[in-house]
Amino acid sequence: MAKGYWVARVDVRDPERYKDYIAAATPAFEKYGANFLARGGAMAAMEGKSRARNVIIEFPTMQAAIDCYNSPEYAIAIKIRQEVADGEIVVLDGL
Repeated sequence: MAKGYWVARVDVRDPERYKDYIAAATPAFEKYGANFLARGGAMAAMEGKSRARNVIIEFPTMQAAIDCYNSPEYAIAIKIRQEVADGEIVVLDGL
């Protein structure tokens, strides 16, 4: 079965409160087997509109990636993130 991936592109408006998002999201990530492949750090924007923070998270399956996003644990984190950051998250099926 193919792995699933979150690709998140984020501009953080409130770095101090974004720490609250990270803390709130951690239980969901642990429950669904998240493995961070890229988490912020240096990047080079090659085409299109870029965001300051880019994250790639690997999950054991596509369904685990979707379930994590839709989980009650992550719902708490979503509310915080949407208050303190702008961005996009897509879930991809791995090869």
